[in-house]
Amino acid sequence: MKPDRIVAFALSLWLACLPAVCGAASSASDREAVDAIFEDVFARYRLPGLALGIVEDGRVVYSRTAGELVEGEGDRIDSQTLFKVASNTKSMTTATLARLVDAGKLRWDDRVVKWLPDFRMHDAWVGREMQVRDLLIHNSGLRAGAGDLMLWPEPNTFTRADIIHGLGHLKPYRSFRSGYDYDNLMYIVAGEVAAAAGGAPYETLVRREVFEPLGMSRCQVGQWNRIEVGNVAQPHRREGQRNVPVRSGGDIVSATTMDPAGGVRCSLDDMLRWTANWLKPEPANAGWLSQEQRQALWAPQMPMPVSRRMREWDRSHFAAYGYGWRLADVDGVFKVAHTGTLMGMYSAVTMLPDKGAGFVILINGEGDEARTVLTQVLVKRYTSNDPALSVAHYARLLDEEDAARPAAEKAPDTSRRRRATAKELSPRLGAYRDPWFGEATLCRDGDGDGDAVRFRARKSPLLDGVVQRVGDRWLIDWNEPSVDAEAWLDFNEGGMRLAKVDPQADFSYDYEDLAFERVGDCP
Repeated sequence: MKPDRIVAFALSLWLACLPAVCGAASSASDREAVDAIFEDVFARYRLPGLALGIVEDGRVVYSRTAGELVEGEGDRIDSQTLFKVASNTKSMTTATLARLVDAGKLRWDDRVVKWLPDFRMHDAWVGREMQVRDLLIHNSGLRAGAGDLMLWPEPNTFTRADIIHGLGHLKPYRSFRSGYDYDNLMYIVAGEVAAAAGGAPYETLVRREVFEPLGMSRCQVGQWNRIEVGNVAQPHRREGQRNVPVRSGGDIVSATTMDPAGGVRCSLDDMLRWTANWLKPEPANAGWLSQEQRQALWAPQMPMPVSRRMREWDRSHFAAYGYGWRLADVDGVFKVAHTGTLMGMYSAVTMLPDKGAGFVILINGEGDEARTVLTQVLVKRYTSNDPALSVAHYARLLDEEDAARPAAEKAPDTSRRRRATAKELSPRLGAYRDPWFGEATLCRDGDGDGDAVRFRARKSPLLDGVVQRVGDRWLIDWNEPSVDAEAWLDFNEGGMRLAKVDPQADFSYDYEDLAFERVGDCP
């Protein structure tokens, strides 16, 4: 479908059935039925914690939480518990920019270099021509997740200046504006554009322009004190039958480079206020954002592929990205949504403006399938209300998808591994450098087995692991358990390359864009 037809189709879906005319799906607020869905998902996927809320016609009609801040410690999650919302931060960043547009301080079609003169892309023309709007819609031409190793795993020492510099060295995957590939780095740049236009750091702006006027009083971004704020959910990973907390951090939560792309934490109550504001703002918030900018944020800006799952599960005809929101149709109903994923934290915000309804999901564990199933069942209560479309139904479909996945898309068996020796890798040992990621060493493991070989990244300390031999290949086994994507290690003349062992690993493990060249001997 051509972009102009997508725009027309999406807007017709949005305008054809306003909540005041069509009303909300009252069956979806049937507490007993939603309780059963909640309990099934929570138990089936053995989640450490889950929070769910539903808004209809501007009112919270359902709110429920279960589980613990840290599994096994007894502190219960409630509607004020802070969760990482991850990429649901992006819509807050675009709302901040929209507020600046409303104030006349910024235009969507401003060139980025107007605000950030040092901004460059690998292709100089792209760097000169990129507009503010391009930063928000994943059309840069870079591979999905390109450069994300400057953001994750945390903590690391990459700065936003490093991001802007590094973009000039990331080679494009396709031509500018020719297709959709999810991009976090451009949202870091967008945060810096907001700071330049708004005259304050990004973190100050999002508090001033979003949290404070909308009464999102628990939301946190930038630096804050975990003890003073309190009631903070801890991310978890699965280890056998247990949920194990990861990345606990200290009492002080520091501002991070990735804040504009995914650094906000909010409570369920605050996220429900956020959702209600988009569907039916309170009179006091009616002027928070002009109708023109509300429509701009939800207008299709970049066509997205319609997946087989979307066609078969939702009868979808279109998908597109707006400014910080994903747009699609489900059973002929317009859907506005986004997800957020960080290690051990999953979130989802889903709105059906035709129905005047939306819901928020927050999980503090490995919740990919749980989020997918819960979102799908809740959406179908509004668009189909077929009782057969249950948690069990969608869980079975996911299991069938996984079973049918070709072997090439699954992680290979690397269990027959042994530690590589320094003698084996002797010609390859040394200091290496990548133009955007910086320095790494491949040297004898001075902290452990003296004959082992260790990879260490200077600016990303969690990317620290011991090299293994698997058949005729080398593999890096990371020491930090929360770094959950092992890397193949391959060598070429004068350099080394990395690649994901598991093809399904999160694309933010952007090993494939690294191109290390040897620059010296081991220290």
